Amino acid sequence: MVDFKKALSNLADIGFNPVPNRVVISVPDAKVALWKGIRFFAGDSASWQPEYNEVAKWLTGNKGRGLLCIGNCGRGKTLICGKIIPVLLNYHCCKVVSCYDAQQLNANLDAVKQKHIVYIDDIGTEFLSVKYGERRLSFAELVDEAEKKGKLLIISTNLSLSELQQKYGERTVDRLRAITTPVLFKGDSLRK
Repeated sequence: MVDFKKALSNLADIGFNPVPNRVVISVPDAKVALWKGIRFFAGDSASWQPEYNEVAKWLTGNKGRGLLCIGNCGRGKTLICGKIIPVLLNYHCCKVVSCYDAQQLNANLDAVKQKHIVYIDDIGTEFLSVKYGERRLSFAELVDEAEKKGKLLIISTNLSLSELQQKYGERTVDRLRAITTPVLFKGDSLRK
């Protein structure tokens, strides 16, 4: 009879890990903490939106999955994903989130792939990365790496899942669905 635990341990000893170590987070009183962050950054104009409940649920216990914030521009995706979540994860979970925009991902792909918890803003706005004649699909590479190594991705985009699939292909979006919890931000822009 195969002892899978021992076999996996032996494989890990030679550098192969078929079961990635997922990043598990849990922010106490996540809804209160999220609201406090929104109020801090947005001030008196802050208003709680229905999609924020899903983000608070993810913060309460992510089950090892990243966060994919999809939808309309100006609905607070960047504020929540790029400012509030990194602060909360650093403060409550002692996790450091490395934050980039889509163009920085292209320019620094190898450095980004070295990070374990990554936030990428505005996915879908970057173009094909070409360095010294080498063409790379940065986002597809990052998603593949995240699935294989258990990296936690926090992503914001104005594209829908079908638009992401058109841009990056079915394989990448299928992996993205497997490793993230999608939250749809809808409605009018909150920017004033």
